[in-house]
Amino acid sequence: MRTWFMRLGVVTRSILVAVAVIAVMAVAALTWVVVSPGPMAFAGGANVALLDYRGADPTGVPTALADTDQVRRGEYLARAADCMACHSAPDGEKYAGGVAFRLPFGTLYSTNITPDKSTGIGNYSDLDFLHAMHRGTRPDGAPLYPAMPYTSYTYVTDADALAIKAYLFSLAPVHAPRRGDTLMFPFNQRWLIGVWSWLFREQDRFRPNPAKSPEWNRGAYIAEALAHCGECHTPRNIAFALDNRRKFGGAVTAGWHAFNISSDRDSGLGGWRDDELFDYLSTGHAAGHGTASGPMGEAVDVSFSQMSPADIRAVMTYLRSVPAIASSDLSKPIAPAAPAAHKGGGATPDALGKRVFEGACVACHSWTGVSQITPYATLVGARAVNDPEAINVAQIVISGTTRHSPQGVVSMPAFGSTYSNVEIAAVTNYVTGRFGGRETRITAKEVAELRNETSQ
Repeated sequence: MRTWFMRLGVVTRSILVAVAVIAVMAVAALTWVVVSPGPMAFAGGANVALLDYRGADPTGVPTALADTDQVRRGEYLARAADCMACHSAPDGEKYAGGVAFRLPFGTLYSTNITPDKSTGIGNYSDLDFLHAMHRGTRPDGAPLYPAMPYTSYTYVTDADALAIKAYLFSLAPVHAPRRGDTLMFPFNQRWLIGVWSWLFREQDRFRPNPAKSPEWNRGAYIAEALAHCGECHTPRNIAFALDNRRKFGGAVTAGWHAFNISSDRDSGLGGWRDDELFDYLSTGHAAGHGTASGPMGEAVDVSFSQMSPADIRAVMTYLRSVPAIASSDLSKPIAPAAPAAHKGGGATPDALGKRVFEGACVACHSWTGVSQITPYATLVGARAVNDPEAINVAQIVISGTTRHSPQGVVSMPAFGSTYSNVEIAAVTNYVTGRFGGRETRITAKEVAELRNETSQ
């Protein structure tokens, strides 16, 4: 009997050891999934504190603005940080908030960041503002939701953050009470965001990489700290934190597809010439690649187009150094132009899409997809038209788009109130099939969901 109990004890210990090993492995695997490397870890080398960096200071403003007052420097930095896009509702005052962020679990509304003392940030001290930028906390200590990209702004230097504050406080106060959020439980529990922030927010300011060029470090500061490119273009893990193992590999954000901007030649920016990338960032259009719309169009309008050419080139240098991430969001384009007339008969599956295109689109885009009016309306070769998910094509039809070309303003009207979900799905699939690499199969239900994600 004693021998039997001894054997039972050995078996029990073996089982407990196996369970413990499995538990440790599970925790390690989960940790690997949710704890991502830092946004600049891909570059290797040892980053140093800004005071220990021997190269040109990569933070602050361009040399031409270095000797101007704090407010002017703050205006440049606020534009680089794209503050206006998120804090200016289409029908509201600039920086007065009210922009809706529609999420699967409810809606958040951006806050008023004008210096109004009752509804804005007029009572914020310097420390309050730094805590909001770097820690994502309000003056009362409550955590902010990460729709405010403080996980990126944490890298902004104190001097630059306070310059942004000086600019915002120079604006006219706007009395604009905040709209109430509609988040469901448990996402309406702010203390949970505090735990999330503790897990996934870096605790440090920007640290340059001495092994890289001054231009690379300047581009890294703009792209990571100010312009927060990763917040849209980097996929997220199961904890909704940025997955920097797939850095800049593309993601769907706010109902729009933020495309792959890694150095991958096929699906990223590796196949773009420098002049094409510069044109796209500075004007929102690049020949052979298409025209920016949605959040990227806003980023160009109020942020990138306001930057100095040197800063745009610095961002380009940084983007080109990001390791290639292959993604499936870009199919190989077809011939340079489609036939000059539609060849399908009235009974083809795309008959409805053809009718909508003929009635609303062909006058500007032409049957060939090469616009005779403006290159900004050319469809052939456009990134959105070659996206197998067709999200951005549908969104452009729903919401329209406006670009500022060298020849003047170029606008496409919004057809969301003109056509049904069925018609928008049909014309979207027709456009991708005729002018892109392959016809998509977006449905009316998916179009309805896209409407809901972008409506104010």
